[in-house]
Amino acid sequence: MSHNLQFYIDGAWVDPVVPNTLDVIDPSNEDAFAQISLGSKADVDKAVAAAKRAFNTFGFTSVEERLDILNRVIEVYKKRSSDLALAVSREMGAPRQFALDSQVGVGLAHLQKMAETLKTFQFRHVKGSALIVKEPIGVVGLITPWNWPLNQITCKVGPALAAGCTMVLKPSEIAPLDAIIFAEIIDEAGVPKGVFNLVNGDGPGVGQALSSHPDIDMMSFTGSTRAGILVAKAAADTVKRVHQELGGKSANILFPDVDLATAVSKGVAGCFGNSGQSCNAPTRMFVPRDRHDEAAAHAKAAAEKFVVGPADGANTKLGPVVSQVQFDKIQDLIQSGIDEGATLVAGGPGRPAELNRGYYIRPTVFADVTHDMRIAREEIFGPVLAILPYDTVEQAVEQANDTVYGLASYIQAKDIQKARDVAARMRSGNVYINYPTWDAGLPFGGYKQSGNGREYAEYGLEDFLEIKGIAGYEAAE
Repeated sequence: MSHNLQFYIDGAWVDPVVPNTLDVIDPSNEDAFAQISLGSKADVDKAVAAAKRAFNTFGFTSVEERLDILNRVIEVYKKRSSDLALAVSREMGAPRQFALDSQVGVGLAHLQKMAETLKTFQFRHVKGSALIVKEPIGVVGLITPWNWPLNQITCKVGPALAAGCTMVLKPSEIAPLDAIIFAEIIDEAGVPKGVFNLVNGDGPGVGQALSSHPDIDMMSFTGSTRAGILVAKAAADTVKRVHQELGGKSANILFPDVDLATAVSKGVAGCFGNSGQSCNAPTRMFVPRDRHDEAAAHAKAAAEKFVVGPADGANTKLGPVVSQVQFDKIQDLIQSGIDEGATLVAGGPGRPAELNRGYYIRPTVFADVTHDMRIAREEIFGPVLAILPYDTVEQAVEQANDTVYGLASYIQAKDIQKARDVAARMRSGNVYINYPTWDAGLPFGGYKQSGNGREYAEYGLEDFLEIKGIAGYEAAE
């Protein structure tokens, strides 16, 4: 039986209080291939009430009990991996193998890292005659995006379970099917009823109700900076904690000493991964001015190797972007780059010639980009790279930091000490030197308008905990 039109509340699949359906669109062909129900405040109230009841028990479970639950979730997640991958591929256009290896794989990595973290995490320690205790914050509201849906679900649900919190999840209504399967995984794993609840819906209908709900103790939100501001404002009246992972406009500084062909081609791949739909993508490439044309030529060659096509295409490297709204936004920004005088090196407006249906973007590279252009200032969220020439590394660092965002920075240099020196000056939550391997154990989050709080491993777990000091604890024994 499909649960697409239901919500998961208090350990059971239930119908919405008020019927209201939404088509789920396959971005590869623009066809509706499924429907979900959109929730309302009434559905949120039911879910929060269930979570609040469950917290009275789950909030006081042992680490061993919670670790056992996490391990059961991991095993069922593995079993359902192919189902998750197909859902992600169809709802957001991720190429099939990429959906399995990366989209589903990253979720498994987060769950496994959280189980590993929980084994050794210290929830209490003595300080003088006092006991310092880290306790679950309570009932949490989780809002996740469509671009890396399982990444964000698992790096919120995982630490919430590990901490002893109960939760209500609102996934993106654009890519909701993987979350429904995830709820089935939670159910099969035997997570106690009311601990995890799922209500599908949009921001105004469900996101607002969660953020403003007096019985929600914390909101964890990933999405656009615009939506994150709305969540924070809605949460303010109840003085709940709000953690946000928001947008980015990450700089990639290539030092004069690098192997330019390698550094540029890897930079293009980093920018174009997931069809450019990653908040930490290295979208601004800073190159020495005297090597600018050489860098542009390498970027053109790299971009033209990316095969754009449907998610189920055998040779597809870049699937479509997720929606008509995203397609139109990206097209507008590509046109702005042309209008403002950047040099179009590869790609450009419109779909690839052989594709007339679906939200496909031509892999696009702009050179001669100046710091004041829209394509250098605004988050594009598509496979569009801006190459900016610099005269000195100092100038590159200054321009890289001159943005409202601060999620990630990238540095390519043969001289590791120079790279470390610049890394210390970058105003971003992460700095990646010489394209390192992704690590689920590092903190993830941003400075400035890229958000607050951190996710992944113990850093994510900390965000779901309150700190209590019990004075006189030792003397009382």
